[in-house]
Amino acid sequence: MTEHVEWSDVEAPAAPPAVTPADAADAARLVAFGLQPKLQPARDQEYTELLRRYREDGAFARLADAVATGLGLVVLEVSARAGMAVTAAEDSVFAVRMGDYARRTTADSADRFLHGLAHLAVAALAFPRPEDLADDSYIGRVTVNGVDAFVRQACRRLEERAEQSGENTDPVTDAPGLEAAWRIWARRSATGATKDARRPAASTTGIVAKALGFLTESGFLQRTGDDHGGTYRTTARYQLQVRDMAGGAALSELLELGVVTETGGPATLLPAEDTDDLDLVADAGLPFHS
Repeated sequence: MTEHVEWSDVEAPAAPPAVTPADAADAARLVAFGLQPKLQPARDQEYTELLRRYREDGAFARLADAVATGLGLVVLEVSARAGMAVTAAEDSVFAVRMGDYARRTTADSADRFLHGLAHLAVAALAFPRPEDLADDSYIGRVTVNGVDAFVRQACRRLEERAEQSGENTDPVTDAPGLEAAWRIWARRSATGATKDARRPAASTTGIVAKALGFLTESGFLQRTGDDHGGTYRTTARYQLQVRDMAGGAALSELLELGVVTETGGPATLLPAEDTDDLDLVADAGLPFHS
């Protein structure tokens, strides 16, 4: 005989806890902290508490991720070292377009390719080896003059490769691509000249300085000194950003040029065979890593 069971006797599954307006506000607050890249979690008690809650409360973590997604942000990492590290998707209102970035500095449309190359070179030189990106304790160090030297050596390698393959080495002036940008860089003065000895913004070291300054303002680098045009060290957020772009073809191609050497110890920039025509600034201060 089958026992009759009343519906009221069957326990219904527990309903998930309701999301309160206060929870939504806290999640949005955490994302807001993440949009302040210079803010260090250790220096803000509320930020630290929200990060702890994210790690320990799965429902809150999903809510914060949803808020970030709705704003067009991609969460790279949430940790005590990096805080809530986010990057903007291409369609996000927070995305910075390279064209917009370059127009802040110059009206020359071709120069935006050089600004893009400067950012690419900084990333490649700050983290030249896969293990550098994988090691959370790794700190990359770059200098303005060193990045310029790195790009000029890459230009030399590209020119040699083009000559060997019989390719035309003259860039298309009206629509320069990435490789053409390297060729234009090689022809651009490293320092230029002004009456008051300032570094012209259109010089290659001026372009690098602009890129490094922008990365510093964005919380990706920290300035550590004035030697060699300016010295900088990477932050955890920048390492996460470069990890996110590490699979890009342009970055891979730049690293494969063999300008950076691996000796079993810290990665260093290979000395050029002949620097007479590289237009290097004096005392280039090639980057070092620790």
